[in-house]
Amino acid sequence: MSTRNTWKTAFFALAAAVVLFAGGLIVGLTGSNSNGNSPPARTINNPGDTRIPAASPLPENGEGGFTDVAESVLPVVVEVSTVRVIEQQAERGIPFFDFFGDPDDGDREFEQPGLGSGVIVDQVGSTVYIITNNHVIGDADDITVTTYDGGQYDAEVVGSDELQDLALISIQTDAEMPVASLGESENVRVGQWAIAVGNPLGFESTVTAGIISATGRQAGPGTPVAEYVDYIQTDAAINQGNSGGALANMEGEIIGINTWIAAGGPTGGNVGLGFAIPIDNVAVAVDQFIEEGEITYGWLGVSIGDVDDVDGPLAIDLGLDDDRGSLIHGVYMDSPAARDGIRPGDFVTAVDGQAVTSSLELQRAVGALQPGQEVEFDVIRGGEERRIQVTVDRRGPEDEIGQADDLWPGFHTVPLTDEIREREGMPSDLEGAIIANVAPESPAASAGLRPGDIITEVDGTEIDGAGSFFAQAAESSGQMVMSIIRQGREMTIGIESL
Repeated sequence: MSTRNTWKTAFFALAAAVVLFAGGLIVGLTGSNSNGNSPPARTINNPGDTRIPAASPLPENGEGGFTDVAESVLPVVVEVSTVRVIEQQAERGIPFFDFFGDPDDGDREFEQPGLGSGVIVDQVGSTVYIITNNHVIGDADDITVTTYDGGQYDAEVVGSDELQDLALISIQTDAEMPVASLGESENVRVGQWAIAVGNPLGFESTVTAGIISATGRQAGPGTPVAEYVDYIQTDAAINQGNSGGALANMEGEIIGINTWIAAGGPTGGNVGLGFAIPIDNVAVAVDQFIEEGEITYGWLGVSIGDVDDVDGPLAIDLGLDDDRGSLIHGVYMDSPAARDGIRPGDFVTAVDGQAVTSSLELQRAVGALQPGQEVEFDVIRGGEERRIQVTVDRRGPEDEIGQADDLWPGFHTVPLTDEIREREGMPSDLEGAIIANVAPESPAASAGLRPGDIITEVDGTEIDGAGSFFAQAAESSGQMVMSIIRQGREMTIGIESL
């Protein structure tokens, strides 16, 4: 075994994580961009294409066997090695050096290696494009690609995206490279055979086989896994280092990019639950990376959340007959939502005629819209259905959108129920809405509102639940005066948008 293989094997054998591939933690709100508003997917190996196909096509009935599939896919899967330079402050505390000075005093640099996989998806002249995961490249200072035939190339980042955990890198070569044949992930069926190709634990060009065990899998809220994707699940063995590699069908077509695992035990090893980004998403992302250097998303400018079940107190208080949709808790003042008439308390049930059944679906539906696109939002406000035309904006960087100090009103409310009254020792006839959450640095936080405060009056109007509070908040113009009860004490607090 080569020295290179030895350090890679040792490095990844020691790594232990639940969803850790390629020495990097998967980061991660779908707006799958594979809708009618997105640019067409890139066609690979189309008639008249002079590029070298990965291998001869397999029989249509898929009976070529695993060996033929492996021979077809292996040449288009590469190894992606990264190096990240980390500066660490030198340790102090040695008396001699404290007195006379350390000749090596100052920050010291360390190299942190990483390893993953990638798939060659296009070649234009001497530029070869390779798709991988965003968490594979991370903020690496150096990226090296090793091809199936052993060639090594320096790579550059074309574009990356945390929301779908995808990145496109490129290498330069005058040689004609094998290019992947992309399938259609919408045709993937549970139970069909699939193979995974990548570099698990540093073992190059490893092929494993299994079946498609599920489709449409979603990452759980609060996990580091990208939420803008409905993943393909497979039991083909996937381990650290497989990230960015290929999931292929029995025709040798790439149907997904392997991304994360649900691992078991203290070692974080494979337990038969691997997840891949559908290739339909990937094809659209490749086009956008090449054309714009990034994936574009629509932005509405709201904070959202799900309601409880249709028989729950919040759904009843809002006059909802169905809990499938997404509740607007707050609206950013300088946003498409505020500009075009979306208000706190609106319950969104459809976007552009397509039903949304949860906040995640709303988030993905808005993200899939093109900036500048005018879209109809179906909402329920005060128990009545409305249709609102909104022109969405382009979603900016995470640190530039949705500033908390611009969020109105900046807190979530729920009805004051008999259960809460009894638990907190409140009078049985006390009416109001109770604050469940306050966004840090929001107008509400600046005014001193706290979770547990009970709102009894807004601008002189009595409040008997979350529904009536939202009605008053929707009518306000960025400022309101509230009467609240906090731990039995009555007080008045005014809030104003900044």
